[in-house]
Amino acid sequence: MSSKTSHRRTVLKSLSAVALGLAALGVPSAHAADTIKVGVLHSLSGTMAISETVLKDVALMAIDEINAKGGVLGKKLEPVVVDPASNWPLFAEKAKQLIAQDKVAAVFGCWTSVSRKSVLPVFEELNGLLFYPVQYEGEELSKNVFYTGAAPNQQAIPAVEYLMSKDGGGAKRFVLLGTDYVYPRTTNKILRAFLKSKGVADADILEEYTPFGHSDYQTIIAKIKKFSAEGKKTAVISTINGDSNVPFYKELGNQGLKATDVPVVAFSVGEEELRGVDAKPLVGHLAAWNYFMSVKNPTNDEFIKKWSAYAKAKNIAGHKDKPLTNDPMEATYIGIHMWKQAVEKAKSTDTDKVIAAMAGQTFKAPSGFVAKMDEKNHHLHKPVLIGEVRADGQFSTVWKTKGPVRANPWSPYIAGNDTKKDVPEKK
Repeated sequence: MSSKTSHRRTVLKSLSAVALGLAALGVPSAHAADTIKVGVLHSLSGTMAISETVLKDVALMAIDEINAKGGVLGKKLEPVVVDPASNWPLFAEKAKQLIAQDKVAAVFGCWTSVSRKSVLPVFEELNGLLFYPVQYEGEELSKNVFYTGAAPNQQAIPAVEYLMSKDGGGAKRFVLLGTDYVYPRTTNKILRAFLKSKGVADADILEEYTPFGHSDYQTIIAKIKKFSAEGKKTAVISTINGDSNVPFYKELGNQGLKATDVPVVAFSVGEEELRGVDAKPLVGHLAAWNYFMSVKNPTNDEFIKKWSAYAKAKNIAGHKDKPLTNDPMEATYIGIHMWKQAVEKAKSTDTDKVIAAMAGQTFKAPSGFVAKMDEKNHHLHKPVLIGEVRADGQFSTVWKTKGPVRANPWSPYIAGNDTKKDVPEKK
């Protein structure tokens, strides 16, 4: 062995000894120290990709925007994007990978409640931080999750109250139609109890479920027609999720079920889901959210402008030609910015410090309202908007609350909830 090779080996050995010594002292390597990693956990394939892909894109836009302004605590954010592929157990595996291997400071992700329920034990066990951006059924409160979408009292209940009102058509019979999993079933359990409290008889409620990815709605729409022909004004409350919305709305149009006859109010259909549908036969059908792209205010104009430029620059399919924004995109955007504010307040990415700093955070939202993270219950105070489908696939707001509504994670319409605390339990 030449003395050169031997010398090189000695140098390499002493360098690795130095690196090991530093690691033992808890000094991170240079690369690990210069960025803060954040996870993006959304289905980019499978039945939920229609809804979730755009949330990955808006998360990356927000991260780019934060980095352009100097990052967080003087460090750039480094996104780690994974695809759990609409496969619920895979969500848990990917969450574990993000927290344990990639060492992300926070995760922005999930759409369906079954994906959130799948990752929840992982976040709690590893003390990670999840920002969940979609309306959901409530009945959950975790110290490791911030819920930036609506609880039932910020979407489902006001929507049904509207349908029962004179302005909403005075509905007396209700079809509860959903995808067969936890969010629609729990929401409908709450709505059944709510309708009962308003004097609606069981015979005036029809409840139907279809599997994820379901595409043949002929029989169900025929059933709805028959149910609505029995004399009383009928409305449909849809908790159909993902790409099944496209055949559902197409069939609604095919069978000529107009909003004037049987209005449908949807909780998981926004601008993005209507992209693939001829909206003309759907004019007047409703959706309840906390934001619509069509709301007019300077903050929203700016949000749409940013998104349009980003979609064009990144060549995002569909959006580069026809940029759309929607409620879960707004909730994702709010969540990332609030997390940044909390990290800066805490001067740390430590989970427990950030959780404490999140209480009471505010952000001027594209909805035109100031969104506030509740001091106790990890949910946002949000306005409620009900919109009618327009021929161009946008929504015209027909009703809204005067200001933001405080979330109620534990519905008063579920027995036993009156004893539950409005603050996450320490485990």
